[in-house]
Amino acid sequence: MEKQVIQSVGFRNIYEDGKAVGFQVKIRLPYYRGVFLSQIKPGSLKVDGEVFTKDQILWRINGEDYTAEEMHEDWKTHWHPMEPATLIVKKEGGLSQGYHDLEYGYCVTHSYMPPDLEALADPDKPEIVYFPEFGRNLNQRRLLIV
Repeated sequence: MEKQVIQSVGFRNIYEDGKAVGFQVKIRLPYYRGVFLSQIKPGSLKVDGEVFTKDQILWRINGEDYTAEEMHEDWKTHWHPMEPATLIVKKEGGLSQGYHDLEYGYCVTHSYMPPDLEALADPDKPEIVYFPEFGRNLNQRRLLIV
């Protein structure tokens, strides 16, 4: 895996019956312990300025797909830090060939952090307090689809 949260491997369009129906991008968890899905607060994905809300994104973890709402209720499924998650977005026609600027944010809760501090975390805004070991809320990367 790459050091960046947004991974270059796996960024591609998704096809059904020969037509592009969306795209996917892989992300990693920078936190060393892993988290349960209910600990994740998903944010919006921006691609070239176009915003896809958390409700338009499916997370694929351990081969299963989850909506943001399903993740909020799932306290059994664990996301291991060495396994990237795949974000799946439906978009008719997919993305055009070429470079794309991506920005994605998500937050995770930690059992030993003050709940009031983490309650203020907004996955779509830069973190209030930055702890390097937890990674950043917002992550940016320019990637290529061929």
